[in-house]
Amino acid sequence: MALPAQDERTMPAVVLGGLDQRPLEHALTELHTLTEQYGYLIVVCSTATPKTVLRRLHTLRSLLESDRIAVFRPGLPPLGIAVLARQLRQLSSCDLSPGVLASAGRLLTHYIHAGAVLGSVARLDRVPVGLKAHAKSWVPGSQFAVLAHPEPQLVRTGPGVTLKGPEFNTWMLVGKGQQTQQGDWVAGLAGQWSVHGLREVPLPAESPVWWGTGRMTEFCSYLADLSVLYQLVTSVRQTTCHWCGLDVIGDRCVFCSATPPAHEPAAPRALEQRTPA
Repeated sequence: MALPAQDERTMPAVVLGGLDQRPLEHALTELHTLTEQYGYLIVVCSTATPKTVLRRLHTLRSLLESDRIAVFRPGLPPLGIAVLARQLRQLSSCDLSPGVLASAGRLLTHYIHAGAVLGSVARLDRVPVGLKAHAKSWVPGSQFAVLAHPEPQLVRTGPGVTLKGPEFNTWMLVGKGQQTQQGDWVAGLAGQWSVHGLREVPLPAESPVWWGTGRMTEFCSYLADLSVLYQLVTSVRQTTCHWCGLDVIGDRCVFCSATPPAHEPAAPRALEQRTPA
């Protein structure tokens, strides 16, 4: 899912839909055109993306013999993936090299809090679920609040029950599935997390697969300010990939998967709590 632009500087998104269903030559032409138009291509996709799509992506990359296409699959729920993709679109308007921009995705995941309120955890395999939770999930009317990232949490919803949230100022997106009344609990969570604002978006198509149920409301808390995102990325030491020569941050080049030698991974920066103006 491609979220609408955050501001006028946010670069447009390109959705590579139906890659495994269209003729190979059509998909090859599209990817080649995009690479020639923009120079470098960062494909962000969910771990719930079908294997047939991933195989097609890697096939296309091999046929193009291009080291300018990066396939990035962070372990975020689908709504978190959409948020991260938009953050990278925001940063692409800045003076960041392709390698730094691509590897910035790994850094920014640390500042995304993504979860959902579920009507059942019987088929949830992305977050550890105890036997009691599995048993209670069969009780009619049961609801569970789950935080999948950055630190897995699972609680049964009820008065006074909450999830540990970010220690810095964020915005929140909400995507509602089949049980829209769950949005009330999420709105309460947003108040407890002191978010700047809450916005509703369509539920990503891959969310029911990722969470194991369609009876859900997905939420994601994130940094929206471009200046904060830019400061986070540029504050990390850059190195040059010894394999492809791109400047990168972190412990791996997203384009060629090589690990820069003698690199000391930087810990995510703590953000200061700020009061909204």
